[in-house]
Amino acid sequence: MPPADPEPQKNRPDCRRTEADGIATHHAFAIDQKRYHKVRRFFFRVLLHLLFWDILFAYPVLRIFRTAPLARWQKLARDYRKLAVEMGGVLIKLGQFLSIRVDILPPEVTFELSGLQDNVPAAPTDIIIKQIETDFCRPVSEIFADFKHEPLGAASLAQVHQVVLPSGNPAVAKVLRPQIHILVETDLAAIRKAVGWLKLYKKVRERVDLDWLIDEFTTVTRKELDLVAEGKNAEQLNETFSKNPHVYIPKIFWDFCSPHTLTMEKVDFFKIDDLEAIEKSGISGVQVADKLYRIYMEQVFETFFVHVDPHPGNLFVKPLPTIEESKAGVVEFTPDDPVSYQSGRPFQIVFVDFGMAVTIPERLRTALRDYVIGLGTKDAHKMVQAYINAGALSAHEKVDRIEEAHEALFDRLWGVRVGQFRNLAVSEAKFFLKEYRDVIYDAPFQFQADMLFVMRAVGILSGLATHLDPDFDPWTKTIPYAERFAKAKLNQGWMGWQQEVETIVYHVLDLPGRLDRVLTLARQGKMSVRNSFSSDTKKQIHQLEKSIRWLGWMVMSSGFLIAGILYHMHKPESELGWALLGCALLAFLVGIKKNWS
Repeated sequence: MPPADPEPQKNRPDCRRTEADGIATHHAFAIDQKRYHKVRRFFFRVLLHLLFWDILFAYPVLRIFRTAPLARWQKLARDYRKLAVEMGGVLIKLGQFLSIRVDILPPEVTFELSGLQDNVPAAPTDIIIKQIETDFCRPVSEIFADFKHEPLGAASLAQVHQVVLPSGNPAVAKVLRPQIHILVETDLAAIRKAVGWLKLYKKVRERVDLDWLIDEFTTVTRKELDLVAEGKNAEQLNETFSKNPHVYIPKIFWDFCSPHTLTMEKVDFFKIDDLEAIEKSGISGVQVADKLYRIYMEQVFETFFVHVDPHPGNLFVKPLPTIEESKAGVVEFTPDDPVSYQSGRPFQIVFVDFGMAVTIPERLRTALRDYVIGLGTKDAHKMVQAYINAGALSAHEKVDRIEEAHEALFDRLWGVRVGQFRNLAVSEAKFFLKEYRDVIYDAPFQFQADMLFVMRAVGILSGLATHLDPDFDPWTKTIPYAERFAKAKLNQGWMGWQQEVETIVYHVLDLPGRLDRVLTLARQGKMSVRNSFSSDTKKQIHQLEKSIRWLGWMVMSSGFLIAGILYHMHKPESELGWALLGCALLAFLVGIKKNWS
């Protein structure tokens, strides 16, 4: 075993002391004008598309020439995906961010964007080395005992190189791409410009808080450039799971960090989606799926600090020695060690890449627990109330419809294993789009970015678990948490029960007085009943009124038109025919204005 590396020394440049030199200075960076104009042109083209097809061609008569909106927006999403793959940087991050915004985009569009992978060509190694040497003020050969020129992986914001520390310990260095701050600020400026254009469209402005959305995305993106915060996230996650023997977090070597470099322990054991390699060592894929899901449930519902980017490149399975191997002197395995098959081999789940880790706010924790209680007990009302309590849904007229949709989900999908969703996806999507189109497209859900990333993480997690265990059933895995939280709620103590009892007693004591007032009004003949239409009924009545008005104007316009044509045919020299035709056109235009005012 190589000797341990020394503790960080104050006189050496480490990323904790030079934090102000990094992400905090983003406002000082200029932007790449050529890139800015290219990105802005794409967004301007999207805006013109919106104005032409979704606003202008939404008017009567023109509407018959309008093509299907979903097909058009799917094509735009594909075009954006091509642009993002070509240019990389924040555009990939934006696509990934929008792919989880199921609260504002239709599923057909989010599906197209979900194909974006954060995997781009690597930057030239000599430029990476020059950046490291500038940060550390000395040659890379004096920093690391060895620096591998071929990167292990390259993403839109950074790339990873294998290194060897002076002590001989293998490690990896995550290095931000050169000029990445300029690239990020350029893309953010173009995106903010596009959002400014979108705000001019009232329907979009009323549906989505665009300022909040762009501020949220900007914050998330800039956080990923803060390698200091990423290192601290790793240490916080390590502290959180310090007593969990099934989790392993790599050590951060702070003495070899800088504003643009984060160096950590090398832990690339078996990739979590490499089921063949995992099972060849004797590790059960079913057990890996079960432990991975439990670890995430613990993060979401108990520790409230969540690693929200669990894709296969960020999760590994570390094999541990069996009892027999330990007796033979095997202490542990390194990532490059061969591992023989031993049935029932113990293991640990290894996490890397901590740039996307979120803390669930206090006010959302109770709502989350209520949600999982509702899920475990198939209580649609409790789940929808959890949305409302979390601030993700307004308490409006569509609450009943949303509850109906959740009940339909329980009826149709409860007990269905994740692996079976693929076969049911098309038919179920058609059913819910037909029966609950108003809920899917009009319900004013507004999730915070933190919660959306958690939801995205759980979604990716379900896919990984199914790959490891085709019979993986998330329902049965979640029910124990629902039962535990429900019991905890029942055992909150006398103060919680006292409030409930006081409320009930108050209403019971007030009931005779209320009943007497109702009977008195009825006896005096002064009782009146007020009712109102539901939101959906009001919309239908409004549409009917518009249709009747439109029909009236069209009948008038047609009458003038027919009279004008007949009169013109019999007396072409008379101006009355032309006047009647003019009245037909005028009635048509007035009808359009009245119908759309």
